[in-house]
Amino acid sequence: MTQEQAAPPHGDTACGATLGVQPTAGRVEILCLTGVLDADGATALGRELPRHVDKASRAGQRLVLDLTGVRSVSAAAARRLDSHTRHLAEDPLLVIATAPVRALFSPPPAGLRVYPSLGAVLSAVGSPPRRAVAPIGRDSLQAELFGLKAKIRTGPLIGMAQGVLLERYALADSVAAFDLLKQASQRHNVPMRVLASALVTAPPPNESSPAWFPGRLRTPPPPLELLGGRGFQAGDRKHVLRTLVYEAVTLADADGAEVHLSDRALENSLVLEAQTGLDSAHRDRLALVSGPPAVSARARELGRPVFVADIAADPELAGAEEGATALAAGSRALYAVPALTETGECAGVICVHRMWPGRWMTTAQHTALATLADDLVAWHSWYRRAVVLEALEHVHSHAPHRG
Repeated sequence: MTQEQAAPPHGDTACGATLGVQPTAGRVEILCLTGVLDADGATALGRELPRHVDKASRAGQRLVLDLTGVRSVSAAAARRLDSHTRHLAEDPLLVIATAPVRALFSPPPAGLRVYPSLGAVLSAVGSPPRRAVAPIGRDSLQAELFGLKAKIRTGPLIGMAQGVLLERYALADSVAAFDLLKQASQRHNVPMRVLASALVTAPPPNESSPAWFPGRLRTPPPPLELLGGRGFQAGDRKHVLRTLVYEAVTLADADGAEVHLSDRALENSLVLEAQTGLDSAHRDRLALVSGPPAVSARARELGRPVFVADIAADPELAGAEEGATALAAGSRALYAVPALTETGECAGVICVHRMWPGRWMTTAQHTALATLADDLVAWHSWYRRAVVLEALEHVHSHAPHRG
């Protein structure tokens, strides 16, 4: 790392904090702050940030402020950093911070986006960390195996959708059916699995009608209390769910999180849609959850949050593979909150992980996650009605009609 001292006013040090620049070859440049950050130090940092933001922007990079080396941050420093970054609300400064520091930025300031790790930041900006090329070994073979298993899980559903299209529109073959699905998927940015699920569960269209859902109202995205104003398009499913999972980690002061959504075509099994902090084996185990002992399934069945203070001591999880993979991944405590519709249907589940056993969440954090679950329900309902149905309309309008 090349070191570059911040230039605080009057030639002083940044009140016990040292700023280092870590150039990278990817889409980010990292500023590493170490020491103690007080109000004066935050002011000095605020004066330095525009130069670094501009420099990173000219290089086509995003600036990341790494606070994991900061021993303490005063509340006054957090407020001043907020005031110095509000102008970045359209393109927030990316910040990496430990759990105690993240708690100071809750709710997150308009100009900051706080993450638990560099991996989470890189995932959010679409730039995975670069790795040296290594010979094929156990890890790469395991990753390939997990990828094949994922295809096995989604393949039958997509095949079922192809069969429906073949019969409904008298298509030439399964290739034509797949191409029709793929075209609608790409045109409306709806994952193939999601589109296939909607197609096999939706009521069939009137083949004589040019529209599958005549008279359908096109509604704007709902106002979201915690996810609103994040600078993303509500129709960008992947980014919305990624933002939600990182928000869950920040709000709950957690070390990892996962979001599952119910899939009607899979007998309402819970499908892992987004995660952070889970290793490949844990992700694979939670990719499709049909029932307990998985904590997400327990929360769905009970219709209320479930707290497991210690996985190793939980009678349901301790001897199950779900518990073993969680412990192997470093998780010791779990909290899952179901995302319930007004009729009590479970649209999905948000689950947060903690590396240490014990009940850590405050009443305010419980309330915040419940609000986040409400945001998930509101967004998911709108997405299905607005974006997915639009993709189905595309399938219907571009398919050859009989007669």
